[in-house]
Amino acid sequence: MDVEEGDVTVEVPESRDGASEGTGGGVFFNPEQELNRDVTVATLRAYHDREPRAESYLDAMAASGVRGVRAANEGYDVTCADVDPDAVELAERNLARNDLPGETVHRDVNALMHEEVFDVIDLDPYGTPIPFVDAAMANGRNLVCVTATDTAPLCGAHLNSGIRKYGAVPRNTDYHPEMGLRTLLSALVRTAARYDKAARPILSHVSRHYARTYLELESGAQAADSCIDELGYLYHCEDCLHRYTENGLIADPPEACPACGSDRTLTAGPLWLGAVADSDFAEAVRANVSDDMGEAKRARKLLGRVADELDTPTHYDQHRLYKQWSEPAIGMDDFIAQLREAGYEATRAHYHGTAFKTTADVDEIRDAILEE
Repeated sequence: MDVEEGDVTVEVPESRDGASEGTGGGVFFNPEQELNRDVTVATLRAYHDREPRAESYLDAMAASGVRGVRAANEGYDVTCADVDPDAVELAERNLARNDLPGETVHRDVNALMHEEVFDVIDLDPYGTPIPFVDAAMANGRNLVCVTATDTAPLCGAHLNSGIRKYGAVPRNTDYHPEMGLRTLLSALVRTAARYDKAARPILSHVSRHYARTYLELESGAQAADSCIDELGYLYHCEDCLHRYTENGLIADPPEACPACGSDRTLTAGPLWLGAVADSDFAEAVRANVSDDMGEAKRARKLLGRVADELDTPTHYDQHRLYKQWSEPAIGMDDFIAQLREAGYEATRAHYHGTAFKTTADVDEIRDAILEE
């Protein structure tokens, strides 16, 4: 069947049994990822303004080739790679039907990335991206775009799997979207550093059941060290919800919670504790969302939230706090306003309606909200 996204029309496999996420003939196409692809196109537009010399784009898991076709439509020199010959043929047809230049390659993308250098590499696998990250960081020149759909290992719900795949200890907390994103970023930053490269996230978001990040690369040991300095550990009390972070690759967990004395404290890390997005770049990406995108409204809302979001390594859930206080919740806008009136920075988090970020700790939040 044919699907229109942006200014292109592509042939995609019919879904099996009417499922919205379907594979047909072995080639995978996920219509639920249209928001991801729309944001990707807007990012490619904004990044071209930021780095005009970035011209080549690798769609590393091409499948139908929809990402590569849309990148080619933006003027990028596109290569679509896949190990499935049917996917390669489909991607080639989709480039041709849109009268767009581009190369299609039937081979293992890790081998391809080790042999050729690309300005922009897009990793959008099913599940974890980790098997492809070494090659991408070694031979990416400017930007590496990464999707991870294995959110349960990333956020600590499947702890051992997360430890094995990401070389960190994630913990299943109220702020699992933030935990998953920062676990992913930690692994990506550490991988890039092995090749004396800094991989700094300039845009990241968590949407539905995936995390997506765009990392700008800079070569040099000193640059890589500066990113390593932004890794560290998170300590979280399961009783009073107090949490704090500590930079460095050696954990020093407390014997008891410094706020309430509980011995039920969790240690997570090493996590990325730095900024997950560049606010100005997020605004530039938002400005490059066009009305012909199917998810334009959602993309603009998402990117506006990302640009405005306070950059803290955790968030609080308003409903969880009110349940702990045994009080009825107020509206989120009023809640955020009260925190700001009390002198604290506070914003909504982009991935959940009752999630918010603030410079106040949990006791300060309670005092600011519940004081008469």
